[in-house]
Parts: sequence; structure tokens; C-alpha cells
Amino acid sequence: MAKHLVLVAGNIGAGKTSLAERLGERLGWHVAYESVDDNPYLADFYTNMQAWSFHLQIFFLGHRAEQHRAMATHVQSAVIDRSIYEDAHIFARALHTMGNMSERDYRAYQRLYKLVIDALPRPDLLIYIQASVSTLLAHIRQRGRTIESSISSDYLALLAQFYNEWVTTFDLCPVLTVPGDALDFVRYPGHLNIIAERVQDRLEGIERLELPSKNGMESGNAG
Repeated sequence: MAKHLVLVAGNIGAGKTSLAERLGERLGWHVAYESVDDNPYLADFYTNMQAWSFHLQIFFLGHRAEQHRAMATHVQSAVIDRSIYEDAHIFARALHTMGNMSERDYRAYQRLYKLVIDALPRPDLLIYIQASVSTLLAHIRQRGRTIESSISSDYLALLAQFYNEWVTTFDLCPVLTVPGDALDFVRYPGHLNIIAERVQDRLEGIERLELPSKNGMESGNAG
């Protein structure tokens, strides 16, 4: 079988880790997770975002570049929980927009980011989990992480705007959009099966109808 590199993208609370983990189990792929516990800047960043935003983004850039390259050369197919591309197009952009990253630092970061991604292998598929702010907030409350307790609906809405703008212009590989409000791949194996089938189709170059919207689904009855 051909080896593939698949990235899972989406807003905070969209279910990236859950989907990456389950796809890895379902398809026999290696799963690479986002670095949180061993991040030396995260605590300082949440204490003073303006002082530490540039340092945090540089750390993530290096970590994700190493992870992306390692998974691209892994002996088996791999799926990565969050892509390197989101760091620049979503989170660094949001920090700059909100005044937490200076124009000087933002320009320096973007210049380095472009040099890094130009040297990375292209992925084979990007899975984008698109979910409403209400769904994101529900997921965030359910997992109960203290570090996420101050995340506001306005911030999630800003990120969602940036995600939608980014996905419409992303052209490094095919994109499969997963309707996070309609498919509960954590609770319902049938929903996961639908996603896994569409992922395999896209990797084989097979174009099918988009995944069902919320109006077209009966909870738990897919697959």
C-alpha cells in the first residue's frame, strides 16, 4: 500500500486529537500529537501574551517542522494532530490582529515560516474539521482543561473566520472538510467509518459528494 502523510486541522475544541487518534487506529497509521505538556513557553505565554507570543510561535514552528518531516519519512502512513500551516495562517495572524504580536515580530516570523515550509514535503491530504462556536465551546467545557478556561466565543469566532479564509486558498494538497456539528465521530463508530472511507477515497483520487451536513444526518444512524 502507498504511504501517506495526512494532517488534521481545525479550531480549538474541534476534535482534532480525537479524530487523528481514531483514524490511526482504524487505518493502522502512526499518529503524531501536538506538543503541549513539554512546551517551555506555554505557561509564560498565558501569563503575558505580548511578551511571549513570538517565542511561543517560534517554538511551535520548530516543533511542527521536525514533526512534519519525521512523519513524512516514517515507515508507515502517518496522521498529524494539527498542521504547521495553521500556526502562521491562524494563530500567529490572530496574535498580530489582537495586538499581542508586534508588526516587527510578525514580519520576522512570517519570513522564517515561508523558508521552513518551502523545504518541507507536501502532505497528501488535509482534513479540516469545521464546527460552530457553540460546538467548540461545548467540547472545551467537556474536556475541562484549566488552561482553556478563559477562551471566549469572540476569540473562537475570529479563529473560525481565519480558518475559513485559509482553507479556501490552501492548495498544497486535497482538502476534506468534516462537518463537526453533524458527525460525532467520538460517540458513533458509523460516523467515523464515513470519514475514514472518504479519507481513503481522496487519497486514491476518488471524488465523491461532500460529507453530509447536519440536516442530512440522524444522530448515530450513519453507516
